[in-house]
Amino acid sequence: MVSKLDHIGIAVSNLEESVKFYEDILGLKLQGIEIVDEQKVKVAFLPLGDTEIELLEATSPDSPIEKFIEKKGQGIQHIAVRVEDIDKALAEAKEKGIRLIDEKPRYGAGGARIAFLHPKSTNGVLIELCERKG
Repeated sequence: MVSKLDHIGIAVSNLEESVKFYEDILGLKLQGIEIVDEQKVKVAFLPLGDTEIELLEATSPDSPIEKFIEKKGQGIQHIAVRVEDIDKALAEAKEKGIRLIDEKPRYGAGGARIAFLHPKSTNGVLIELCERKG
């Protein structure tokens, strides 16, 4: 079902300060910043080898990222894995008894089709399934 690690999502309070750290201290290069209104986040992408660091800042007090930071503080919020066919992957996960946050895929940053698996079914880790075309 999974072909590779797509990205690691990190919840941050201040996107610009966080980007500066990853660029100045770790030497990564910002690929771009995007706002995903549906998820109420501003996202920065920093490629790292064959994967990416995805920094997520809330754009609204009711954003899932804001709620995450209030509860757990800044840090790794999710791990995204690449799948070839997200509809098939969701069906297989559901068939195997995995609790789904998203019954159907939605669009995320970069035009990817995404869906989340509930941490109660994944040993406490929020897993994002990510399908990218092209």
